[in-house]
Amino acid sequence: ISSVCGIDLAFCIFSDWNRTWHTANPDLTQCFQNTVLVWLPCFYLWLCAPIYLLYLRRHDNGYICMSHLNKAKTAVGFLLWIICWADVFYSFWERSHDNVISAPVHLVSPTLLGLTMLLSTLLIQYERMKGVQSSGVMLIFWLLALLCATVTFRSKVLQALEQPSTVCVWRYTTFFIYYTLLLVAFFLSCLLDQPPLFSNSVKDSVRLHTHCKSAPTSTSNLTVNAMSLFYGYKRPLVENDLWSLNSEDRSHRVVPRLVNWWNKECQKASQNEGKDGSNVEESEILIIKAPKKTKEPSLLWALCLTFGPYFLISCLYKIIQDILMFVGPEILRLLIHFVNNSNTPSWQGFFYTALLFICTCVQSLILQQYFHVCFVSGMRLRTAVIGAVYRKALVISNAARRTSTVGEIVNLMSVDAQRFMDLITYINMVWSAPLQVVLALYFLWQNLGPSVLAGVAVMILMVPVNAVIAMKTKTYQVAQMKSKDNRIKLMNEMLNGIKVLKLYAWELAFKDKVSEIREKELQVLKKAAYLGAISTFTWVCAPFLVALSTFSVYVMVDDRNVLDAQKAFVSLALFNILRFPLNMLPMVISSIVQASVSLKRLRVFLSHEELQEDSVERKGAVFVLFVLCRLNVLIPEGALVAVVGHVGSGKSSLLSALLGEMDKLEGSVAVKGSVAYVPQQAWIQNSTLKDNIVFGQERKEAWYQRVVEACALQPDLEILPAGDNTEIGEKGVNLSGGQKQRVSLARAVYCDRLVYLLDDPLSAVDAHVGKHIFDQVIGPQGLLKDKTRVLVTHGLSYLPQTDLILVMVEGEITEVGSYKQLLETEGAFAEFLRTYAAVEPTDNNGEESSLCTHVTSVSSYPKACTSFKVDLTDPVDHIGPEIVDSLSSLELLLSLSSLHCGPNRGSSESNVLVCSLMQVKLSVFRAYLKAIGVPLSCISLLLFFTHHLLSLFSNYWLSLWTDDPVINGTQPNRRMRLGVYGALGLSQGVAVFGYSLAMSIGGILASRYLHQSMLYDVLRSPMSFFERTPSGNLVNRFGKEIDTIDSVIPSILKMFTGSLFNVLGACLVILIATPWVAIIIPFLGLLYFFVQRFYVASSRQLKRLESVSRSPIYTHFNETLLGASVIRAFGEQERFIHESDRRVDHNQKAYYPSIVANRWLAIRLEFVGNCIVSFAALFAVIARDSLSPGIMGLSISYALQLTASLTWLVRMSSDVETNIVAVERVKEYSDTEKEAEWRHEPSGLNTGWPTVGCIDIQDFGLRYRHDMDLAIHNITIHINGGEKVGIVGRTGAGKSSLTLGLFRIIEAAEGHIFIDGVDIAKMGLHELRSRITIIPQDPVLFSGSLRMNLDPFDSYSDDEVWTALEFSHLKDFVSGLPDKLNHECSEGGENLSVGQRQLLCLARALLRKSKVLVLDEATAAVDMETDNLIQSTIRSQFEDSTVLTIAHRLNTIMDYTRVLVLDKGEMAEFDSPSNLIAQRGAFYNMAKDSGLV
Repeated sequence: ISSVCGIDLAFCIFSDWNRTWHTANPDLTQCFQNTVLVWLPCFYLWLCAPIYLLYLRRHDNGYICMSHLNKAKTAVGFLLWIICWADVFYSFWERSHDNVISAPVHLVSPTLLGLTMLLSTLLIQYERMKGVQSSGVMLIFWLLALLCATVTFRSKVLQALEQPSTVCVWRYTTFFIYYTLLLVAFFLSCLLDQPPLFSNSVKDSVRLHTHCKSAPTSTSNLTVNAMSLFYGYKRPLVENDLWSLNSEDRSHRVVPRLVNWWNKECQKASQNEGKDGSNVEESEILIIKAPKKTKEPSLLWALCLTFGPYFLISCLYKIIQDILMFVGPEILRLLIHFVNNSNTPSWQGFFYTALLFICTCVQSLILQQYFHVCFVSGMRLRTAVIGAVYRKALVISNAARRTSTVGEIVNLMSVDAQRFMDLITYINMVWSAPLQVVLALYFLWQNLGPSVLAGVAVMILMVPVNAVIAMKTKTYQVAQMKSKDNRIKLMNEMLNGIKVLKLYAWELAFKDKVSEIREKELQVLKKAAYLGAISTFTWVCAPFLVALSTFSVYVMVDDRNVLDAQKAFVSLALFNILRFPLNMLPMVISSIVQASVSLKRLRVFLSHEELQEDSVERKGAVFVLFVLCRLNVLIPEGALVAVVGHVGSGKSSLLSALLGEMDKLEGSVAVKGSVAYVPQQAWIQNSTLKDNIVFGQERKEAWYQRVVEACALQPDLEILPAGDNTEIGEKGVNLSGGQKQRVSLARAVYCDRLVYLLDDPLSAVDAHVGKHIFDQVIGPQGLLKDKTRVLVTHGLSYLPQTDLILVMVEGEITEVGSYKQLLETEGAFAEFLRTYAAVEPTDNNGEESSLCTHVTSVSSYPKACTSFKVDLTDPVDHIGPEIVDSLSSLELLLSLSSLHCGPNRGSSESNVLVCSLMQVKLSVFRAYLKAIGVPLSCISLLLFFTHHLLSLFSNYWLSLWTDDPVINGTQPNRRMRLGVYGALGLSQGVAVFGYSLAMSIGGILASRYLHQSMLYDVLRSPMSFFERTPSGNLVNRFGKEIDTIDSVIPSILKMFTGSLFNVLGACLVILIATPWVAIIIPFLGLLYFFVQRFYVASSRQLKRLESVSRSPIYTHFNETLLGASVIRAFGEQERFIHESDRRVDHNQKAYYPSIVANRWLAIRLEFVGNCIVSFAALFAVIARDSLSPGIMGLSISYALQLTASLTWLVRMSSDVETNIVAVERVKEYSDTEKEAEWRHEPSGLNTGWPTVGCIDIQDFGLRYRHDMDLAIHNITIHINGGEKVGIVGRTGAGKSSLTLGLFRIIEAAEGHIFIDGVDIAKMGLHELRSRITIIPQDPVLFSGSLRMNLDPFDSYSDDEVWTALEFSHLKDFVSGLPDKLNHECSEGGENLSVGQRQLLCLARALLRKSKVLVLDEATAAVDMETDNLIQSTIRSQFEDSTVLTIAHRLNTIMDYTRVLVLDKGEMAEFDSPSNLIAQRGAFYNMAKDSGLV
């Protein structure tokens, strides 16, 4: 380079240390300034330009019109280019006129600089055309050019002052103009240009930073994030403030990539299996436990291939950051050397301080960039996992589906996906931690020599300890997840069946079951807490033991080894660096262990057997041909085929086989054309009624109206508050059973398919409505008359109009033929008809197919109505068994009109409900501390304080030791110093173990208390609470929130307290060492406080927005799992996948800004920390004459830790605030309204009450809400003991409301009910409900044994249970089961038919044998024969009891003592059936409709 600089020695020397370093006034040589400082920014831009141009070409963000800012940038660029060329021409002119041969550098440097400035100007224009508002590449270029020019600027000023004769006026003038223009260019590059035209991104008004993406460090990026946070500080953030998700982060881009790689892995595994010569099918490999040799598909490898390439960028950042980490201790060594050596020029101290500041700032930027890549990778991974699970759930086979409950599959989405996301951030520590350890040991070796091996030995000994802890943690993790799954599954069932629990007074039995599972979970957590305390003890003690052993060996091995400040504090700084990887490695291993458990669960689920795609052939045959096992059926095109048979004979299974929902063992199934399916239990979506019917099809208004009228929905639409725009609640809570079934039928009819599979759609409706639907829709003259219809039915009146009847018995088709043919053959069918046709010639009420057994409280769920002026003469089935029961749900609604109008309703309301915008109240913290216990909280804090005090004192002791005088080459007191240092360290360890244990045990005590109180509060809540609170919300409280309280809050509080003490301790040491820092700390503290408040305000809101948008993902998934067969039958999988993806993206849209906000915070906080470090060093340099090396070393080594502690403190304070919300949410339910007391102590009732069963109702009335009209009123009747009373009435007459009042599900508004002379309002609820019995409309079973379902309190002997089963006609069935009474019922009792479940409910009633029995439409769900059995059992077994029956089928109550007819909530008639018929009133008309008169 010297040859380029010329012949003159003053200019051509490239480096001169005497001029640059060993001098009081340093300067760089002219040659260095003219070459390196000029070329450096040029090389940067030329290297970046090709990559940047390629990037811009591929990322077109629109087009920016020429603005004043752009013109100014271009003008400055051209002026700089002209200045550079002026210098070149001057060099030529100088050669020709003065005959001076100027140095080549005067030609080369301006030429290169001129070309670079031209390139920069062209780039500015190209960026404008590509819609870049602010460029990070150009910002860095101008900054670099300015910094390099600043050095030359200083040098030129000094030269002009000291050697005026050597000044070249032309070059000086051009340089100063050049320098001024650089300042202007740098300032302009910091400004944001106007938004581009023709850009999709700009349509998203918030998303300004999309256009700055080319520069991660772009100032505009920081500005936008600052603006967003400013909004969050000034007012609560709302959804509109969030910017859209980047295209590459969205589900439609991320999920298919993972699914694609996973499918390839599965194919590879199946091919390998095939090569092994095994004949086992792939589907069997995936579901059966494979032999050891079988290679299972690797989900881990699929994930690596999907996300690895982007994630590798983070590895690059991590390597740079790891290396920069060791610059701090190296500069500390130079600073201590500077203080020790008084001859060193002062400016070197300031230089080291500046270097320290720059290096720490660069390190901060790179670290944040690393974290950003990691968090975005984690976000994408979660999106992909949720998407893959959702897609799999739509194709999983029924057998495989039964191996996983809804709760377990939802857990895969929520808990397991989150685990992957958390791990991604720290997974790099697996290789980074060993790298940091190796580098630290290298520098320690340089410092202390072979003594460092003692420290290495201690570290190696720690590895097996951590490995053992990690292995045990994995075991506990699996056990805890299993208990948690079981608890959530049981809670889910309890919440879905809460009405049954209340009617039977079973709350306490189920509370004990949940508590039992919870105790197992807490025992595991307690063991994990002990392990955690040992683990924390080893983490904190490891670096100290390493330091102690190293220092001990160093000073003891040779008397001449002196532990001075430089050796001790540089080593200590290195040991502090060493502490992080040593602390993190066990945590990362533990996270990997947890993630591996999740990975396995996920792999097992994704490997489950799928439905056979070829089980049903879709082809243009003339017939639907079905051959399966011993079934052979030919169904002609366009025929109406009825399938009849007893409960459990396989009718629904036949339809499932036609849909391809069952495994085909042999034979073939072929279906011509498209299929529509109406399931036995209506599946309703949480959207508008219109959306439920249209179901994603094209909207045809005329056809829609025809369908609505044919399905008898028109009267319902008139009653519903927003007509067909009324929002239907979760699982159809605001519709009656009949309405749901008709909506389900309307959906199928509207979709206009060729083949209709109808699984008893007429069961939930009244006779006249059933007849209307059959005539208008299904029958020979209905809308579907030209379609092929397979109708499962119990309605005998429809059979003569069918083309073909299939009679099924025990899974086989025993008879096939037309109605006439089957009567003539005198077979089982003819006998069956003769028995029941006489009983009920026209009533078509068969199976109650709409009653979703998952949601047992459906029938009494509120109907969202604003008005109750219902014309009761309308021929509508039950628009609610009790439409008037409906309004209790409206307590949830903030605005009826907005909530029930249109599909977009409710988002803002739910935000208001869930996203409480207040700060977390102090009362929440108080409640948590109270749950832990005040003594334990105080002990924890005291131990914390002791640990940090001992830590400070041990380091201060070390600084005193290093300042000990050296006498004859040794330190005389070193043994005493070493002994005290060791004792202080061990005391720290004991304190750490104590506080870790105290915090963890306290956390478990709080968990137990909060869970138990929430469980009790929820079970004490009235039915109205469950009707207006989605079960998903409650499950979320018992799942996610309790999990947070269990495992997240204790560890976060521990880390928060630790960070707080670390920061205070570091500030204290720095202030003692350099009191001048006291001037700066208040300003930095203020800055820190504002940054922290800005961040926490926004962070809290973002967290709440994210959690509000998380629930809809799981609600939709839950809904999809329940309706998977319907979705598949209609071929709507793609639409549902798209909706799920949209909800996930919506959730990530709130999560992504929180990532960016975290980076915003970290940059600013680390800047504050870096300032403190720099000021500590600066004041130490200024006061070097009065400062001992030991104290200076102590001060700066603490300052170096402060940055990390500050960042951690804010992160933890934010995490504490956002996670303590879980306690707030759990405590929420203690303030809601509660039912009356369960039991009164002492009880004033006789043991056998009621003994007679006499019911006296006086002026009784009730309302659903205090601000509503009475639902029933003026009811005064007297029922004698042993009477059999039927209760009838049109839809909405108040039949069920009366029974709800009898069981005090709803309290009386006026009047009284006396049973055997006792006022039921003055009794405990359990005393009342446990002594009278109901057979409810919904036959609800819980997962568990049959015996538990009959007698959860174990109050009866086995003999009594068998007797009850015998009378309920289930003895033969239960005897035939392998486990008899211990037979496991699946979730919701799905492995029993609806009829069998209803018979079990009868068995429950028979066990209690109480004097008052209520039947709430209990036989709507069974066939005629079973109905007959139930009625005869009730007549014989409850002969002496008072029986109240709400009846659909009037024939069942014609022999009752009396009948109560209700109309508009009032008593219309009350007399014997014969008298009522003779009176020819309302009862006579109903009997006439049913064909009984």
